[in-house]
Amino acid sequence: MKKKILAFYLSLFFSSTFPVVTQAAVFNASADVSVAPAISQDALQKLPWHPIVPPASETFKITAANPQINQGDIQGSVAAFTLPADRGSLEITLSSLVNDRSVFAPSVLVLDEQMRPAAFYPSSYFPYERAGVMSGDRLEGTIKLTPSLGQKQIYLLVYTTRQDLAATTKLLDPAKAYAMGVGNAVPDIPDPIAQHGTTGELHLKVRSEQNMGSVMIGLPVTSSNAPAPVVVGSNTPTAATTSAPVTKAPAEPVLSDTEAYFNNGIKQAVKAGDIDKALKLMNEAEKLGSTTARKTFISSVKGKG
Repeated sequence: MKKKILAFYLSLFFSSTFPVVTQAAVFNASADVSVAPAISQDALQKLPWHPIVPPASETFKITAANPQINQGDIQGSVAAFTLPADRGSLEITLSSLVNDRSVFAPSVLVLDEQMRPAAFYPSSYFPYERAGVMSGDRLEGTIKLTPSLGQKQIYLLVYTTRQDLAATTKLLDPAKAYAMGVGNAVPDIPDPIAQHGTTGELHLKVRSEQNMGSVMIGLPVTSSNAPAPVVVGSNTPTAATTSAPVTKAPAEPVLSDTEAYFNNGIKQAVKAGDIDKALKLMNEAEKLGSTTARKTFISSVKGKG
């Protein structure tokens, strides 16, 4: 059975229509920075960035005393966080809690170490989640990020927009939720409406790959709704858009370490039977300039078979 599965993956791999890159483009559509709002570098650099060190689970209040950005569509108080970029992939769950029928509708802009936009998640990425046994009504979404090598930190900016302030969120009435939970007839009553405000309460839960038990550059995509990891930053130096200097690291030592890192990850993934993960590692390594990742993948799979 395992040999049949390996043969299937190999046939996909050697096919010219293998959609690794196409899938990444589709699943990362929500992170398209081309539609992100423009924020001046001066405004970004003046923000007090709060450090989050994973594993972390923290709650933050957004009040009128928070830093303010009023540029373009961005309106009012914001929350600004820094995350380590040297701990591998990051899984970030952001929840905006509903209190007194009011909620902060979050949008998220991710920036690389040079404060250049790298990913954008509009408020539609954080849909309404009804109250559960251990949680209340909330807007919630999970982001998966993979910082590129050579960075020390990345940035996460949470804000709301003028359009979201003019909108509302329909909640599920507690009586309906109870009836659905116990299997009774759902009463025909109107659902409450939560107004979107400039203040609110956020809960941020962050895990790194060090806390996930394995080295992982991307997660296997199991459905069209699964969030794909977004690469933050680039190993290829580009013209800086900020006044911060960009230091170019020596290419050869970094490339050598990178190839060893990815090749070992590919071998381990194949050995564990996780071909999806091995393919993603190979694909990511080749993006970074690896010349041996493909050979490592092929030889590992043939050895596994």
